Amino acid sequence: MLHAFKLYTGPDNASHVKEGTVAENDRTDVVAIHFKETPAHSSFDWHNDPEPQYVITLSGTLEFTTRDGETFVVRPGDVLVATDHVGSGHKWRLIDDQPWRRAYVVLKPGARDSFKANS
Repeated sequence: MLHAFKLYTGPDNASHVKEGTVAENDRTDVVAIHFKETPAHSSFDWHNDPEPQYVITLSGTLEFTTRDGETFVVRPGDVLVATDHVGSGHKWRLIDDQPWRRAYVVLKPGARDSFKANS
């Protein structure tokens, strides 16, 4: 099991977060993968994810915040299941001296995301 967080839009149209895992051997349908690097000490103000996707952090440590004040920290090796593509959104900032290197794995529309919340 890999450590994961899920950003999702709740019935209140706000972004929320759950902590949990994704299974190592679960497979799901994807349509694309792409990579991005952002310099150390960067931040990105309020936004939504463009589409349901896994965001796999390769380097950099980030703090995410929702408009309701929920915060969580993503570290290298963590998986972010980003499904809050509507609603009030979230923001992030890098909190270490590393660039944020990540892989975006875009889910096929309607594909399950394999996330399991902690109980």
